[in-house]
Amino acid sequence: MAKITINDDLCKGCGLCVNACPKKLLELEKSRLNAKGYHPATCTDMASCIGCTFCAVQCPDSAITVER
Repeated sequence: MAKITINDDLCKGCGLCVNACPKKLLELEKSRLNAKGYHPATCTDMASCIGCTFCAVQCPDSAITVER
């Protein structure tokens, strides 16, 4: 099982990771803001993550780490 870690302080809520996820497991959290005032990305179902790293590759701020 893969584990996704998203650094909320680096995330600017651009949504590139959300679009890149083939399993559609990522979304922007509309209920909270990070320190910079952006809606950070979050994984909705970590158990279903296949560890493809598409999200981490697409992130322009290197806010996502994927461990397999």
